[in-house]
Parts: sequence; structure tokens; C-alpha cells
Amino acid sequence: MSQAIVELLAKDLDGNGGVHCPNPKADMKLWNGHPRVFLEVAHQGQAQCPYCGTLYRLKAGEVVKGGH
Repeated sequence: MSQAIVELLAKDLDGNGGVHCPNPKADMKLWNGHPRVFLEVAHQGQAQCPYCGTLYRLKAGEVVKGGH
């Protein structure tokens, strides 16, 4: 099984700098999903889902504005 990679824009991240998986951008069907998990992407530029292995990463050149 090949690893799914989802490239994100800074605007795709929520106010905490992350996304939830399963995610519509990953083209996942709800019936074969897993428990919803929050993945923090902004800090390292990417995060991998511990359930399905999908890698969420910021598209090259995207900058996340930090509020702190």
C-alpha cells in the first residue's frame, strides 16, 4: 500500500496550526475511516497520522503565521 501524501496550504490549517484526520482533502470515505485525530502541522511543516499513515505536509513555500 502506498503512502498517501496531502499537501496543504497555510489557510487549510486550523487556528492551532493543524488538521484532523480523516480529512476530506485526503479523499477518504467516511465508512472506512478511523477515529478522528488532531495532527499539528505548523511546527515541523508536516505530520503523519498514526492510524492510516497519511502524511499531511505544507506545500513548499507556504508560511504559517504564528500567533505566539
